[in-house]
Amino acid sequence: MNPSDITPSAQSAAVWRVIPTDADPIETREWLDGFQTLVQNAGTERGTYLLRRLLDEARRLRGPLPAVLNTPDVNSIALDRQPQFPGNLEIEARLSAIVRWNALAMVVRGNKFSSELGGHIATYASIADLFEVGFNHFFRAGQGGDLVFFQPHASPGVYARAFVEGRLSESRLDRFRQETAGARGGAPGLSSYCHPWLMPDFWQFPTGSMGLGPITAIYQARFMRYLQDRSVHQTQGRKVWAFVGDGEMDEPESLAGLSLAAREGLDNLVFVVNCNLQRLDGPVRGNGSVVQELEGLFAGAGWNVIKLMWGSDWDPLFARDHDGVLLKRLHETVDGEFQAYAATDGRFNREHFFNKYPELQQLVAHLSDDDIDRLRRGGHDPVKIYAAYHAATTHAGRPSVILAQTKKGYGMGHWGQGRMGSHQQKKLEDEALLAFRDRFALPLKDDDARALHFYRPDDHSPEMRYQHERRQRLGGYVPARSASAPRLPTPDAVATAKLVERLAGRDQSSTMVFVQQLTQLLRDQKIGPHIVPIVADEARTFGMQSLFREVAIYAAHGQLYEPEDKDELLYYKESRSGQILEEGITEAGAVSSWIAAATSYSTHGVAMLPFYIFYSCFGFQRIGDLILCAADSRARGFLIGATAGRTTLSGEGLQHQDGTSLLAASTVPNCRAYDPAFGYELATIVAQGVRRLLDEQHDEFYYLTVTNQNLPQPAIPAGGPELEEHIVRGLYRLNAAAGGEAQVRLIGAGAILLEVIGAAELLAQDFGLRAEVWSATSFVELARDAREVQRHNRLQPGESALTSHAGRCLDGALPVIAATDYVRAVPQLIAEYVRAPAFITLGTDGFGRSDTRAALRAFFEVDRFHIVLAALDALAGTGTVARATLAAALERYSIAAQVSAPWRV
Repeated sequence: MNPSDITPSAQSAAVWRVIPTDADPIETREWLDGFQTLVQNAGTERGTYLLRRLLDEARRLRGPLPAVLNTPDVNSIALDRQPQFPGNLEIEARLSAIVRWNALAMVVRGNKFSSELGGHIATYASIADLFEVGFNHFFRAGQGGDLVFFQPHASPGVYARAFVEGRLSESRLDRFRQETAGARGGAPGLSSYCHPWLMPDFWQFPTGSMGLGPITAIYQARFMRYLQDRSVHQTQGRKVWAFVGDGEMDEPESLAGLSLAAREGLDNLVFVVNCNLQRLDGPVRGNGSVVQELEGLFAGAGWNVIKLMWGSDWDPLFARDHDGVLLKRLHETVDGEFQAYAATDGRFNREHFFNKYPELQQLVAHLSDDDIDRLRRGGHDPVKIYAAYHAATTHAGRPSVILAQTKKGYGMGHWGQGRMGSHQQKKLEDEALLAFRDRFALPLKDDDARALHFYRPDDHSPEMRYQHERRQRLGGYVPARSASAPRLPTPDAVATAKLVERLAGRDQSSTMVFVQQLTQLLRDQKIGPHIVPIVADEARTFGMQSLFREVAIYAAHGQLYEPEDKDELLYYKESRSGQILEEGITEAGAVSSWIAAATSYSTHGVAMLPFYIFYSCFGFQRIGDLILCAADSRARGFLIGATAGRTTLSGEGLQHQDGTSLLAASTVPNCRAYDPAFGYELATIVAQGVRRLLDEQHDEFYYLTVTNQNLPQPAIPAGGPELEEHIVRGLYRLNAAAGGEAQVRLIGAGAILLEVIGAAELLAQDFGLRAEVWSATSFVELARDAREVQRHNRLQPGESALTSHAGRCLDGALPVIAATDYVRAVPQLIAEYVRAPAFITLGTDGFGRSDTRAALRAFFEVDRFHIVLAALDALAGTGTVARATLAAALERYSIAAQVSAPWRV
């Protein structure tokens, strides 16, 4: 191939294939023979040393260097280095065929029932052998075993294997993707993808959103090391396996943690990339090679790369390929061509691949077309797979990735193998079903195959005995999820009460209140070791530098340098036993780390309580998919959105102001979202959350907003346990109307509560009107409670009607004004559930701005003056005041009536 023959757009992808013309073949042969002799006599280590010296000398001479991150398109594990396969290949082949059939039957049966159900056949067909070798020889079960992240589109195969093992019934397989019908019809259905919430005893990790499996797997492996290094839990010898699609590696989350894994030497981590060379619609790299590209990517990041390219039946061909013509042909073949070879037969492959060069034609002359058709790619050969897995699991010092070349739709013949549309294949005609049965030698009669009968061998058959014996050796069955973890005693109410008492009378931000409570929890002898503080890269911004010296920052290799601020009291301290996880500038990485800690109760049987504090604007808006992953994972922990709201960070402007995270949080079913204003509110909510998560073990997590604005911290009002209950439920009355019955109710949340208090004072002072002031710690919790009550009353008409907490507090003859530092949609969550003459919401809709806090609140019309104006508007609607009062207020407070609304662009 000449470089001039490559189009500009393809040059970057194909440059690794270009072999320069050899100007002196004899000299080249002498160098190669000499190097071969050296390795034979002195060993590979000596050869590697000389190569390094040559590269160093080439760099010194400023000579252009070849790309060194790619290796030839052959298996990394040479034939003479393959370990002996420890299993029975014949029985494993029969088991694999049975599982393949049941997976196919499950999807096709579902789509015969209804074409709406969907499902995927081709992905599992490509990855089946990679799974089976893992199931039979590597995946250890239980909370002391391995963690396996399965490629989500291959879920039918995992279900099919569990059926053969006797763990899932035929009726459940028959309800694949029919979860609601299954739940109401008796037998529960099976979720489409891996989902611990929907199948809490089966799946460990949700991987259905592309890219999230790889990044969360990396941080799970790192969290294992964290537990080990801190002597919290023994994780030595356990592995994390992540099965990833080659197209999925284009997702930014798939790539985000690769350098961390290598930097921290996570040799407990194995990626298996299913390189079937095909995305949903076509080739992953039609004009290039995704395997070569991924090899360069992983090797450049510092991983141990193992290429699993060709099956055992290629070994004789490579052994006879003395001139390298076969390797040359493989190198010049792009993935688009390989896809065509997968979709066709042996005759086509002979004519278009092998017949290109006479030497290659001669190399396969002894093979029939059927022999060529049966040449397997490496990801379909259990012997080669075992060798790759063995190498990956015994490699020390670096994470390993296995690039396994497979065929999409393997075994589906011309109906699906390698076809552009094979990913969407959900139906097969009778001819295809019989051909599939024959291809894998399944003991099914024609009528049974056409009827898509599931097949499970007799319990005493060799296949069943072998399968169970293999899993018993590995500790049980996989996947399986446990929620078993010892309950942890939580601090008593006295500790929280003392903290609240200390806060009274101080000017302090809620962020600093949080840091004080976190410090208090870290010092608790019972739960302190189980607290996991996490930051991305803003610990000093959030006032957490005091924790550096006290509990230190976790570093896998300790602190190998003397910190610049070593002479300061709160110097930057890293330690292998450090407790803080400071992840650097990666919100996706930090929340993945949080997920690992928040699911430790399940994955390790040890409850950990992570607190991840971050700029609120980089939370739900930037990594919302990972938040949903946490919800699906049944995570338990705290997310702390700092510098929350749209008017608290003032000068930072548009990108750093958050007006929507609470709204996003409201859509996550098991996320309890709060926007506290005062320190005692925050302390009460955190204390209750710690108890619910560690002692009562609820599968939920908390999102709490905190701000960096110093506010006067009042003492907690009288009310005792009832007040604390109302704070947690989301709403309580802060101040009764002074001087008589109230005429309006004002609700404030978070940073705007002080503006609401100020508005009540202005109403009394300037207009002689009396207002109640309510603090809404959570419109989200109020709305959920109200929805539950509404539904109960609708479905139980014969029972006494219930009243929601919002209704009990706000129903009546008084209009309600609700103001927040978030968009209006947040307080509007409860508007339909409140029976009041008016329910007016004020919020920060629109783009953010840079200015002072006062100016921003005036701009977004959430300051005390606009709250007064809204109250007068509502009271005018009830006839309590004349509408002319609004004009007087506009003039008194210098509110410009002709400016554009803040949400107008």
